[in-house]
Amino acid sequence: MAKKDFYEILGVARNADEAEIKKAYRKMALKYHPDKNPGDKASEDKFKEAAEAYEILSDKDKRSRYDQFGHAGMGNNGGGHGGFSGGGMNMEDIFSQFGDIFGSGSFGGGFGRGSGGGGRRVNRGTNLRVKVKLNLEEIANGAQKKIKVNKYISCTGCKGTGAENASGFSNCTTCHGSGQVTRVTDTILGRMQTTTTCPHCGGEGKTIKNKCNTCFGDGIVKGDEVIEINIPAGVSDEMQLSMNGKGNAAARGGIAGDLIIAIEEEPHEQLKRDGINLHYDLHVSFIDAALGTSIEVPTIDGKARIKIEPGTQGGKVLRLRDKGLPDINNTRHKGDILVDINVWTPKNLSPEERTLLEKLRNSENFKPKPDKNDKSFFEKMKDYFH
Repeated sequence: MAKKDFYEILGVARNADEAEIKKAYRKMALKYHPDKNPGDKASEDKFKEAAEAYEILSDKDKRSRYDQFGHAGMGNNGGGHGGFSGGGMNMEDIFSQFGDIFGSGSFGGGFGRGSGGGGRRVNRGTNLRVKVKLNLEEIANGAQKKIKVNKYISCTGCKGTGAENASGFSNCTTCHGSGQVTRVTDTILGRMQTTTTCPHCGGEGKTIKNKCNTCFGDGIVKGDEVIEINIPAGVSDEMQLSMNGKGNAAARGGIAGDLIIAIEEEPHEQLKRDGINLHYDLHVSFIDAALGTSIEVPTIDGKARIKIEPGTQGGKVLRLRDKGLPDINNTRHKGDILVDINVWTPKNLSPEERTLLEKLRNSENFKPKPDKNDKSFFEKMKDYFH
């Protein structure tokens, strides 16, 4: 299941300051604290969820990365964050990390329900998905890309409000500005009270008297936006990054959707990727394999010279350490380039070449004599995959 947006969890805007985030978390922690909701698994999950959101949004560096890449930018595609790991969180961790925001007071007793459940509905824009092509060098070093996206943007005529001017609103006459309506129904079990979103204003708590002539009350219009994307090193084909708030704008000042960036890796002409390692198939002549030589092989950022020892056998693998790709979760750790040696057997021989080889056919040095330590092809593959 996709992880929820941290700002939505705390019910704050994306431009909320530290004080607002702290206040929102304190309110949720008080509301869903297990002492107040004994045995309520749903409340406990919300309590942990709020703590995880606060842990990210209260940290300037983590918040910046989350704002840019969403859960994918937090490592392991949003799997775990610092000392918290979703369902694996425990109460001791939460209180040791965030106990300071509650002051010297205790959680025991004196709980209030705050301003009540629910509240006005906040519109949310839809997500956008774009593909970004990267070559091997960009994947190795990270890249900055500027893309032009056609999407819904905030209407400049009304600044996204949907109203012609500041006095163009009025409180909803059905819910009186609360965004919710309460109904009391008599049943055989007694009177039951239910609260639902106001059907008249859609939960916004207000209606527009005079609509904007540009967006006709929606607060959004179609337009182009140039977005700069910072792609971290080590991404892979089909990986998806998320930029919070860069999707379609929401109607009447709501929360914008996210921009989902799907990575498309352009194949390299010579190097083949295998995780953070790269493979290069090197074909050497029978003569070079027998006599030895030095050969240049391609790397991500140029070339490297390797030595072919005399008597090199086909199937040998030479390793260029730290010449591969960085690990996206630890860019200081790099893979290797594995050079797979293939001894090329000529398919066509001239009469002179055939005569020379016939003379060598019966030479003892040209008869196969595998060493006991030489592994079979099957054993090499077994070692490689294990």
